[in-house]
Amino acid sequence: MSKSIGYLTAKLAQQIDEELMSTAGAFSLDQLMELAGLACAQTLERVYKKEKYPRVLVCCGPGNQGGDGLVAARHLGMFGYQPTIWMPKPGSKDIYKRLQAQCTNMKISTLPPSSDVSTLRDALARSDVILDAIFGFSFKPPVRPPFDEALPLLTKSGLPIVSVDIPSGWDVEKGNAEGVGLNPDVLISLTAPKEGVREFQGRHLLGGRFVTKALEEKFSLNLPEYPGSDQIVELPRDGSQKL
Repeated sequence: MSKSIGYLTAKLAQQIDEELMSTAGAFSLDQLMELAGLACAQTLERVYKKEKYPRVLVCCGPGNQGGDGLVAARHLGMFGYQPTIWMPKPGSKDIYKRLQAQCTNMKISTLPPSSDVSTLRDALARSDVILDAIFGFSFKPPVRPPFDEALPLLTKSGLPIVSVDIPSGWDVEKGNAEGVGLNPDVLISLTAPKEGVREFQGRHLLGGRFVTKALEEKFSLNLPEYPGSDQIVELPRDGSQKL
C-alpha cells in the first residue's frame, strides 16, 4: 500500500514551526537549526563526496535559511570538506553571530560582505559544488539586490547545486513560476516538502528529524521512516511511500 507524503503551504509550514517552538512543543530555534543544518550537510555528503567535490560554496541569506547554511558549513568542515561562506547580508540577531563565530573557529572562511557580486564570481571559480541556503519558505518575489544578480551567476557557473528546503527564487506554493529561481540538482526539504516543489525533477531528500508523532498525525504529514541513525531519507519521484 502506498500513501502520499504531505506537502506544506507557507501558512502550514509557519504554523508547524510555531508549534514546535511553543511551550507545548518545547524546541528552541537553536535546536531546530542545528538538526536542519546537520541534515543539509549529510545530504551534500551523500551525493557529492569530498574526494571529488571538496570545495563547497555555502550561499546564505540573512534569515533562518542562512542560519541552516552556517550550521551546514560547520558540519561540512568537520566532515573534511573545504567550505567557503558567501553571506552578503549577515543576520543581525545573536544566533547568527554565534553561528558565524563557530564557523570562524573551524577556520572556515567567510567572504567579506559586499553589495556587488564580484567576490561571489571569484569564489565560484574556486568551488566544486554549491549549497543554496539563501531564501526559505517565507520568500516572496521579487528577488532583491544583490541576490537578483547572484542567482543567475550561480546558474551560469554550471556547478552542481544542493538547495535547502526550497530552491532560492521559487515561490513556496507556485514553484519557479517567475522563472528567476535556481534549478538545483538536489533538494533537501525540511520538516516536509513544500507545495511549490511537487514537480521537482532532481534528487529529493527529506531532513529535519524533529517532527513529533503528535504533529505528524495532526497535520497528516505521512512522513517516511528515517533509516537507522540517518538525519535524511530520500523521497521517491512520485511522492509516495510504501506502508
